[in-house]
Amino acid sequence: MRSVKLLVTLGLVVAAAVGCGDQRAPADNRVRDADTAERARRVAAAWEGSEAARVWSRGYYPLGDAVQLPAGAFHDDADKRAYATQNFTLHALLPDTAKKRAKVRWRDGDSLTLPLASAREAYDKVARGGNSGPALTVTAARLGEMTVPTSRGTATVPAWLFTVKGYDTPLKRVAVTPSELPRSPIGAVPERTDALMPLVGLETVARDGRTLTVRAEHGGCDDGPAVDVLETEGSVVFSASIRGTADGPCTSESRVEKLTVKLRHPVGDRIVLDAFTGRPVPPRQQSARPAR
Repeated sequence: MRSVKLLVTLGLVVAAAVGCGDQRAPADNRVRDADTAERARRVAAAWEGSEAARVWSRGYYPLGDAVQLPAGAFHDDADKRAYATQNFTLHALLPDTAKKRAKVRWRDGDSLTLPLASAREAYDKVARGGNSGPALTVTAARLGEMTVPTSRGTATVPAWLFTVKGYDTPLKRVAVTPSELPRSPIGAVPERTDALMPLVGLETVARDGRTLTVRAEHGGCDDGPAVDVLETEGSVVFSASIRGTADGPCTSESRVEKLTVKLRHPVGDRIVLDAFTGRPVPPRQQSARPAR
């Protein structure tokens, strides 16, 4: 995967190692490569007024983390390691609930009823460790709520609240599954190049709605990934690429880094799209069912 044409990017410089958080926002959001720009425009145009956009506007698609940590987390390195390795000890009976479905509610009054995960299902998504290292202890669980950013703005969603020993507030885990993703009105690009690659996913959307962190892939013999942005009235289209590639032998090593992008306007209810796939950028914690 070596292109002779060097993509002039937005100046996103990422000095971090794999998964590190040393991220810098681009100077502006102009898409500068002609082919990449044309692809981004085609993706935006395909979604504008489409059936997929209609389905998206009515679904529950979270843009934030499915877990909210207790206040003050974490007290020490042992607790940090326990959470990072998903190592938990359960010292409580997880409650059953007769409810099989629950509502997601938006601030404008809209709501959507979705299947409700059990306390056991939610706990198992958080506690996948089981190693001999430090562990966090769960002493109780109850059904409650939490707020998350979504494609339709902030929503109040059902959540399981787990009491963690040593912390005054619970660890919260979303208790509903995202809606089924709509089928994209435009197909993916047939082949990866250094000038256009698929994004790995959407990491976070900041409170200001303008600062988005995405994850992008690159190799071991380049200067890292970059992301260009096309903003339209109905969508935000990201175009991922690789900077500073050169011809010659190279290892097949694959790395993933985080890039922080500053939009001109808050994302709001616009669709966040990947120019390569032609589909919505998948949120980090989203485990949605496959497209129809």
